[in-house]
Amino acid sequence: MVASINKKTTGKITAAAKDVLLAPIYLYQGSKVKRDTVRLPEPEGERHGSVSLHSIEDSVLPELNLMLVGDSAAAGVGSQTQADALIGKLTPALQDQSIIQAMFGVLNWAVQATTGHTSFDILRRLYVLPTPSQSVDVMVLSVGVNDTTSNISEHKWQQQLEEIIAIAQRKFGVQTLIFSSLPPMAKMPALPMPLNGYVGAKSDKLDRILQQVCDKHSDVHYMAADFARMAKEYGNGKPIDSKAMFASDGFHPSSLTYGYWALQLSDLISELLNDSKT
Repeated sequence: MVASINKKTTGKITAAAKDVLLAPIYLYQGSKVKRDTVRLPEPEGERHGSVSLHSIEDSVLPELNLMLVGDSAAAGVGSQTQADALIGKLTPALQDQSIIQAMFGVLNWAVQATTGHTSFDILRRLYVLPTPSQSVDVMVLSVGVNDTTSNISEHKWQQQLEEIIAIAQRKFGVQTLIFSSLPPMAKMPALPMPLNGYVGAKSDKLDRILQQVCDKHSDVHYMAADFARMAKEYGNGKPIDSKAMFASDGFHPSSLTYGYWALQLSDLISELLNDSKT
């Protein structure tokens, strides 16, 4: 037991020493990536809307209110239009879910997301937004990439996640809250070695904290957005080049990835809503 602890401690010290030695390289590569990476705009298109879940309007069934909140990935950066972004892929995927069709008559959706948003920015946005006239049934959050690159402390990250959960449930009446896991930042083509390893390790730490925070709350869920697994599950057995999973900037998801992400989200939302009625 002691040997195991000592080995773990030694590993942490070695990793910290390595990061200190490589710090000048990290700084140089980071500034170069920031300078050279193509700045992709947020896609054009509607940020809110309603879709019928039945060919004939059924006023008996309740409405499903969905809100997508977060950073540039939630905003759909990497795709040309919102139709090719996460929300544009998610709404038809939900329409195809038989459980959703059986439970609801209309799907109301909204996107509240901006490029560069950190957990603090998202928290502030939720405070500023007006209280909705109807409770939000499902809120999906994409957060963490900008916290990673801004080098947020682990304590602050955990605190702000807890505050996001609290205001989402108190102000928006969220019944089902889903945090999507951080993306595999070490695999982003825009990040060179050894910077990718450093950033990837940081994002992995934040992701573990995110999962721990979600596990503490009964109505808060962590979704491990494993893009490689999604490609395998939804790619009809065809191998997909990992570069195709990222947009032209080598940093944001591609429309292909948004599609896989949306399918996994729609499956989870359908499962959680079905469980909530039993």
